[in-house]
Amino acid sequence: MLTAWETLTRVGLIDRAILASPSMVAGALWKLIANGTLFDYMLISAQRVLAGFFLSAAAAIPLGILLGASRVLKAMLDPVISIIRPLPSLSWIPLSMLWFGIGETQKYSIVFMGTFAPLLVFVTDATLRVDRTLIKAAQNLGASRLKVMWEVLLPGAMPSIVSGLKVTLAIAWACIISAEMVGATDGLGFLIWNAKDWGNISQVITGMLAISATILFLDALFLRFQYRLFPWLRHYEDDS
Repeated sequence: MLTAWETLTRVGLIDRAILASPSMVAGALWKLIANGTLFDYMLISAQRVLAGFFLSAAAAIPLGILLGASRVLKAMLDPVISIIRPLPSLSWIPLSMLWFGIGETQKYSIVFMGTFAPLLVFVTDATLRVDRTLIKAAQNLGASRLKVMWEVLLPGAMPSIVSGLKVTLAIAWACIISAEMVGATDGLGFLIWNAKDWGNISQVITGMLAISATILFLDALFLRFQYRLFPWLRHYEDDS
């Protein structure tokens, strides 16, 4: 496939102004690696994603478990969540700029606002699907509401929560790339947008490949450490 792509580009059947050849992309990739720009920008974008995503998870997971455990609280907050959840991350960019300027806090806020509602829905639904028999048994044994949430609801919902974390981590990347394209002077989103302004198609494609590589690396890292972070998962998968 790459050979055909290269050949079609070289003979002029594919316009290089529209789609750069593999050799041009490889050249752009090597140049960005050699001058250190690519790895610096990958690290910057990854740090922004992880910071904003950590804040989102730290807020969404406990709140989602509370919503799953309390019908009254869920009924109160459902209208607000229903309004926020459909909003695309791009719609938050103007407001975040007015609130936080174009610094790092604004980048974190875009990731937070773009992932909080979807993750909250994942966690709430996962909590609601926990076997009610387990909850009743814990209550009959005298467990407090807090103990039920910590020792029954959280472990029972964790497999679905982890799936939600994986999905929303991809959303977090879409958020940060959008934010960097609009108001940043570094990061992979800036790299792609700046290359577009200069008509550098090969660098645009290189930036896209770098995004994919970074996401795959973080996903593999997450899979590697998920059993240490969430020890309940191993027991769940053994029982499945």
